[in-house]
Amino acid sequence: MDSSLTFRAGIKDVIPTVFGYIGVGLAMGIVANTSHLSVWAVLLMSLIVYAGSAQFIIISMLLAGSPISAIVLSTFLINSRMILMSMSVAQYFKKDSLLQNIGLGSLLTDETFALSMNKLNQTKQQLKTSWLHAANLVAYLVWAAATVVGCLLGNLITDPNQFGLDFAVVGMFIGLLYLQIITDRSKSLPTQLWVVLFVTLAMYFLMRWVPGNLALIFATLLGCGFGMVVSPK
Repeated sequence: MDSSLTFRAGIKDVIPTVFGYIGVGLAMGIVANTSHLSVWAVLLMSLIVYAGSAQFIIISMLLAGSPISAIVLSTFLINSRMILMSMSVAQYFKKDSLLQNIGLGSLLTDETFALSMNKLNQTKQQLKTSWLHAANLVAYLVWAAATVVGCLLGNLITDPNQFGLDFAVVGMFIGLLYLQIITDRSKSLPTQLWVVLFVTLAMYFLMRWVPGNLALIFATLLGCGFGMVVSPK
């Protein structure tokens, strides 16, 4: 990753993260196939909903005969963390049009958000729409393609976990966290490690009392507060 913010650079920078999309996308497609969803249904879900964990929940709730209102509410809660991420990224696109911002926010994911935070360390805290559009579009298309392929392969693979596909995203985020820590020179290494430890412990204890997605939001907010305390400047 370098300081270039062109469309081509966005494609280049996002390529290492697509393996996470492929692994989980294949798993999602296989699960959808075993749940008797058609390839077209899987493709439309990936293009319209475009939310990995939420799509797994949607499939299970459809099988259970849950009402549409419950499915919509569950999907919103699962993806509510994207509100925080979009607000964080939006500050770098204040001079761009509303339409541009809507396009960026609509396709922003956990992975492209983390990629953006890493990119800021190389670009003197600047981002461009061309770069993020490229990263978002590649991730979007790879996810849709992976879920379709997974659905087509569903009859051959009954248990995607046996190939470790369920660990793909976890491994990718560990890599992104590592890159963030070693490239962010604005904060000392001990400070970053303290924040990581605090958020980890907060997440661990919060998950005992609240659902995982809400725990993630609360842990993020607490982590931001803790980060301000240990690094006021």
